[in-house]
Amino acid sequence: MSIMSSQPVFALDLQSLIRAKSVASAASASDQRPKVSTKDRILNATEALFIARGFDGTSLRAITTDAAVNLAAVNYHFGSKEELFSLVLTRRIDVLNAERLRRLDALETVGLDGVHGLEQIIATLFLPALALARDTAQGGEDFLRLLGRAYADPAPFVRSLLAERYASTNARFKAAFARALPDLANEDLSMRLHFILDSVAASLAADDVRRQLKGLKINARANDEDDLQFLAYLAPFLAAALRAAVRQPKQIAALKALAA
Repeated sequence: MSIMSSQPVFALDLQSLIRAKSVASAASASDQRPKVSTKDRILNATEALFIARGFDGTSLRAITTDAAVNLAAVNYHFGSKEELFSLVLTRRIDVLNAERLRRLDALETVGLDGVHGLEQIIATLFLPALALARDTAQGGEDFLRLLGRAYADPAPFVRSLLAERYASTNARFKAAFARALPDLANEDLSMRLHFILDSVAASLAADDVRRQLKGLKINARANDEDDLQFLAYLAPFLAAALRAAVRQPKQIAALKALAA
């Protein structure tokens, strides 16, 4: 005795066709999604781990785990941990410094403002960083985290890489600052630039600072005008630090009184 289906045969066939079309459409959509190469997966995983843990705190095992690759893939594409981290850092910071130099060239071509030239030089340093923090192709908000971690990381490899690779960029900007501050001794200028640039890079990378910046409308969806408004707040503050009179007799006397 045969059991007859309660549905007509043509209905079953129609349902099968609908299911097959649905599966095919889903597979086609999946095929159209941009595929991330093994090399990029390794780079992206390394960048995220570096931001969280720094150079010394990031192991190759952690990288291979997060990138879902084996150690052979890391060795094949990069050769060593140092070469991998070098590319992670330079693929972002090369773009940043190229834009900084372009802006500095443009500024020096037209000439600095007679009163606020120092603030303009400071802006050429930070405007590109704020713009890149809105560019998802350059890491988006993570760009500022990467920048802050890079310049605060104590690992000798990172310090050496940044100092050597960007020596010419650093020299160009130091010369521009020196022309804007002709009465400041070379050693004093170097110390002040070190303090303000490293401090600001670390501050912009901090979560609590970024939350405060959102109150100033500085976030991943900000625009160039918002960046300028933010620099109108930050640049005069940093310029005052560069211009400040320090180690004055009355200052020293006040500090000595603390030890009395």
